[in-house]
Amino acid sequence: MKKEILMKGKLHIKLLTFALFAISTIVYGQTNPYVFKGNVTDNATEQPIAGASVFIENTNVGSVTDFDGNYSFAASLKAGDYTIVVSYLGFSTKKVKVTTSGDVIETNVSLNEDLLSLDEVVITGNTVGVNKRTLGNAISTVSAEDLVNNGATSVDQAISGKITGALVQQNSGDPAGGISIRLRGPSTVLGNSDPLYIVDGIIISNSSAELVDLGGNTQNRLADINPNDVERIEIIKGAAAAAIYGSRASNGVVQIFTKKGKSGDPRFSFSTNVKVNELRKKIDYNTTELAWVNAGDRNNLETVPVERYDLQESFFGTGYGTENYFSVSGGTDKTTYYLSASQLDNEGIIVNSDFKRIGFKANISQKAFDWLTIKGGFNYIRSNSDDIPNGGISNPYGAITGFLFSQNSVNPNPDESGVYPVTSLLVPRTNPLEAVNRFKFGQKTNRFITSIALDANITEKLSASYTLGIDYYNQSATAFIPIKNTSPNPNGYARRSDINNFQYNSDLNLSYKTALSKVINSTTTLGGSWQYEEFDRIGITADGLPPIVETAESGSILAQGESRSQISYWGSFVQQSFSYKDKLYVNGAVRMDGASTFGKDERNQLYAKASLSYIMSEEDYWINTFGDTFNVFKIRGSWGQAGNLTALSAFQRFTVLSPGAINGSTSLIPSTQQGDLNIAPERQEEIEFGFDAGFLSNRLGLEFTYYKQRVSELLLPRELSPSTGFSSRIENIGNLENEGIEILLRGTPIKTPSFSWDVTATYSRNENVVTKVAGGGQFALGGSFSTNYVIEGEALGVFYRQYYARNPDGTLLLDANGYPQTEKGNTSTGEIGRDGNGQPVGSALSKVIGDPNPEWFGSLINEFAFKDFELRIQFDAVQGYDIFNWNRRLMDNRLFGGGYNYGQELAGNRLKNLGQAQANIFEEFVEDASFVKLRELAISYNLRSPFKNINNIEISLVGRNLVSWDSYSGWDPEINTAGQSNGVRGFDFAGVPIPKTYQLGINVSF
Repeated sequence: MKKEILMKGKLHIKLLTFALFAISTIVYGQTNPYVFKGNVTDNATEQPIAGASVFIENTNVGSVTDFDGNYSFAASLKAGDYTIVVSYLGFSTKKVKVTTSGDVIETNVSLNEDLLSLDEVVITGNTVGVNKRTLGNAISTVSAEDLVNNGATSVDQAISGKITGALVQQNSGDPAGGISIRLRGPSTVLGNSDPLYIVDGIIISNSSAELVDLGGNTQNRLADINPNDVERIEIIKGAAAAAIYGSRASNGVVQIFTKKGKSGDPRFSFSTNVKVNELRKKIDYNTTELAWVNAGDRNNLETVPVERYDLQESFFGTGYGTENYFSVSGGTDKTTYYLSASQLDNEGIIVNSDFKRIGFKANISQKAFDWLTIKGGFNYIRSNSDDIPNGGISNPYGAITGFLFSQNSVNPNPDESGVYPVTSLLVPRTNPLEAVNRFKFGQKTNRFITSIALDANITEKLSASYTLGIDYYNQSATAFIPIKNTSPNPNGYARRSDINNFQYNSDLNLSYKTALSKVINSTTTLGGSWQYEEFDRIGITADGLPPIVETAESGSILAQGESRSQISYWGSFVQQSFSYKDKLYVNGAVRMDGASTFGKDERNQLYAKASLSYIMSEEDYWINTFGDTFNVFKIRGSWGQAGNLTALSAFQRFTVLSPGAINGSTSLIPSTQQGDLNIAPERQEEIEFGFDAGFLSNRLGLEFTYYKQRVSELLLPRELSPSTGFSSRIENIGNLENEGIEILLRGTPIKTPSFSWDVTATYSRNENVVTKVAGGGQFALGGSFSTNYVIEGEALGVFYRQYYARNPDGTLLLDANGYPQTEKGNTSTGEIGRDGNGQPVGSALSKVIGDPNPEWFGSLINEFAFKDFELRIQFDAVQGYDIFNWNRRLMDNRLFGGGYNYGQELAGNRLKNLGQAQANIFEEFVEDASFVKLRELAISYNLRSPFKNINNIEISLVGRNLVSWDSYSGWDPEINTAGQSNGVRGFDFAGVPIPKTYQLGINVSF
């Protein structure tokens, strides 16, 4: 396989060499040399715009402006008239007619703000840039200004609430806790619904491997990317985009573009921040200073006095952090550079937990010839975390786990000899104070992200680009629990686990632009990609440790294992685009994709896309009729197909054999899951249409999108007859759908030289339903304690468990002692059963009792600027979804008794042992998780040119997650203990709540 990889890479290089040098003999022919130069400014503020794109229309010849807004580039052209096109993110593109009357053509341009960003140049095929107005599918952009000074420490945190159709959920409040991003809902069951992440053309891993059990605090590797290094983020949703990027992008694409150098004198930037992280709220607990004499006897109400302790105080604390960032950039007309170094040290709200990250970033661009530019990027990141396990899913040890199982009448502090008392009296669990003081869990990651890219303007119309990107990281995790502890491992516990993850992508694209007539332009793009990824994982677990020793190899080995994986992806595409009078745009593409994980006869699949975009507001009839009200009106539509290549692991199509022993002889034993050599990728088809409208001299902008996505050939486990010798087999036996709308509203109610007010509102609604499960079946998703299910006709991951027995009028059906009961009946038919006294009879019944998928989510952002002061306020809302509160299920039970409701039983305000009666009525613990959060509150002040050689000093004060308006009885409804799981959502069990954060920072530019 590796030989095949090398051959594919060499093929791309040979194709590139042919494109660059075989054609270079006709680069510019008999033409005259000209120099184009000038300055680009903001029309409202008259400030220079750095990084604006300036090029000659219908050619690939151009440049970008430097720090002072100046541009200059040379071109060999025939004498005549040309059009200079100037564009920049957030501004309307301007076209200026020029004539080659001399050797130097100087043109100064001022740009106007563009709320809808229709003239923004976006990247839709790794390195192929197009004007946003030409696209028939939705695309969103987040600028560098929106990614910093918001209290976020990672890119995925920073984009929360800033994009329609993107549900960003922080699964854990741990300093390195993972984030889940869903673009237009889940599109697979067994696979991954995360979008494809691309950094400067490099496809990067965003895996969330849990090497040691931390109870849902799994890191995702996007935590390695520093938001300060990012210039902008482009997010493409829908299968139409995947037809260009390949089926790995069937869940959408998140393209991250890092900062590049600009020609001019060196520019320096230094920023430093101080952070404070605090628990936003405590949960109510048992404060009743009584205990039952006989807790198991409902009729014995005799109590004795006890002292109660707030065990939350034993493991929650205030975390402090610092972040420093330094960058330098500059260059000449031929060479530009951007260098940065960063350091983050951020403590969590769980005592003795933290996340540290240092990084070094370099981007260099060299113009080797007038027609060839070479770009190189290098990023090294070292991260280190001190973790506190919270267990609950795979292992029973941990701080919050211990809190849930503890009797809070026991003082958690150690005695004079340093021995911690057992606080969980009936079930072996950990004293939470001991967990944070004695347990040592941690992870270290070394990561390299590097690339080289060649951009060639072979002729005025033909361009080529090649990118080779590599992403490699080593993640190492250790766990240590000392001997003589209160956990279920009193003899000590140690684990070591490592992953080496390597992947690369090799992409070649050719683009040909030409004018077919005075009103029709054509762009043809050809591309090919080869991607490869492999990882090696090894782990060892032991208990029975000798005193002092922390390494697993010194104890009694409980488990040891090793796994390896290699996957190859390949694809090629052709896309054709036509524009008519720069108003009507038609695009079509065909792509072939393949992956080594599927059967040889099924792995290569063909997908297509088509889209249409029409700028109606530039027609004379529109201008004459609606022009005074509707300044801009664009309609768009697209249709596209894609696959999903994430549902299978590298060798899952085979029947896996495991080594064993029979009568002392070596043997191979097949697993319980049968392989399928003819398994095929899932297929996705999506249609979307919408419009973009600008009103009132572009003071108000509106984007609307409707989409419907169908996924067929869904990979699901089919239950097999025991006579086959297997329990299940993965087959293409399911379907699901996503349907929704996305609305974005932007407005500028006030815009004066000294004061401005900008408003952005988003609203997204998605309805997900699993439309087919073979045989009308259903099954529980792993890692949910058989609570989250896949059920035909329901949304993915609904809660399906026992529920209350009720009277015909809907009130609870109580037993003779006044306690609620589980509904019972015939489990085959679902028919409710009653005995002669009207009491439930039969087996416990289950039904859908909740849905962790929100009905809608949105945000409201207000930004004010008064002279040198700026104020930003962002509210995020997620509404109409449920969460299963496993924490309350334990704490309300008499076996543990740490919850508020159990205290009310002791106080005589509730029936004794009511919590225990409710424990298996799962409906009781499904709560409304809807919330509105004050996500960001930031105020800043700019000192412009306060000293000689100092351009600007910005002082900022930021708050994040300060307030949450919700009715959830737990710490925070924005949590998922199952981490980045695709189907197991709304799962709160011993998870770290998201802290509120305060940040004071200063940024100096010189």
